[in-house]
Amino acid sequence: MIASRPSRRRVWEIMEIAEAGDKASRLFDLALFTLIALNILAIILESVGGFYANYRTVFDAFDAFSVTVFSIEYIMRLWSCVEDDRHRKQTPLGARMAYARSPIALIDFAAIAPFFIQFLFPGIDLRFLRVLRMLRVLKLTRYSQAVSLLLRVLYQERKSFGAAFFILMVVLIIASCGIYLFEHDNQPEKFGSIPAAMWWAVATLTTVGYGDVTPISPAGKIFGAIVTIVGVGMVALPSGILASSFTEILRRKQKDYKLEIKSALEDGVISQDEMTMLDRLRKQMGFSREEARELVAQTERELQINKRYEIDWEKRIVHDIEKDVERDLEEVLEHEIEEVIGQEIDKDIKKAIASHSPAFCPHCGGKL
Repeated sequence: MIASRPSRRRVWEIMEIAEAGDKASRLFDLALFTLIALNILAIILESVGGFYANYRTVFDAFDAFSVTVFSIEYIMRLWSCVEDDRHRKQTPLGARMAYARSPIALIDFAAIAPFFIQFLFPGIDLRFLRVLRMLRVLKLTRYSQAVSLLLRVLYQERKSFGAAFFILMVVLIIASCGIYLFEHDNQPEKFGSIPAAMWWAVATLTTVGYGDVTPISPAGKIFGAIVTIVGVGMVALPSGILASSFTEILRRKQKDYKLEIKSALEDGVISQDEMTMLDRLRKQMGFSREEARELVAQTERELQINKRYEIDWEKRIVHDIEKDVERDLEEVLEHEIEEVIGQEIDKDIKKAIASHSPAFCPHCGGKL
């Protein structure tokens, strides 16, 4: 168990996504977002040869400043990550190692790695470093719900995507072998081998169709048409996986948000603290205010319907119980009435018998 420190906890709160009312955290997010955007712009402008040559000193100074800021950010995140509730049960070293292996921490490390690579290996190609420095754009994933959602979808559906791409590779090999068989003799310069034919297969299966390589034989054209039709389905397969997964995650988010709304509406009224909590949760889940209001309205309608149903159900139960009680009372009364009537009849019969039969002497048995 890690003991919490107020200063370290505050650093972690500031460096995480800003919550409602936390001005310091919001200012930090805005400053870091601006610095990342300026870095992307600088990397793009550096590729313009004359522009970079004229302002090389400015670009190098800005890159050094950015790397310094990003390095301090990385170190501070690594130091304060033990305050994350997900790591509270780990040792400080274990928590930091777990955070360092997380995707977002690896992105932060990749953002500063090119500078140190250039420092350690001065002769490395600058174009390669520019490509690596473009990885800084991935730091924006921390502030983009859409990108975070996409990464979550890709991770959750990794097995489905793996199966889809495996099928795609099988179809790609079949298409390459087939077009090589049909077109090798007619176009040996374009379909000279199966690896060379794979370029046509990729362009056809992805329905891009650049047109630089096309079959000319009748059999090749028929085979190409079949591959094109199959390619439409192959492109639709990953798209369907993405769409269904996006829908499922959105449905789960809406369900979780509605559960929080129901919890807030237990007393019938959403207090100011509950409203603040719901607004903070709304931002974390990426809902707009209009979507949140619609979810609140839906939840209220569902609660009203459930309440009316519960009342109707209770009334029905009470009505059934009353009917059962009345039926039992009627049966009891009928039974008691039958007993009373039976007793009265027995008495009348006994009196009638006693009045019409002769009397006998109790001692000798003779008639009186």
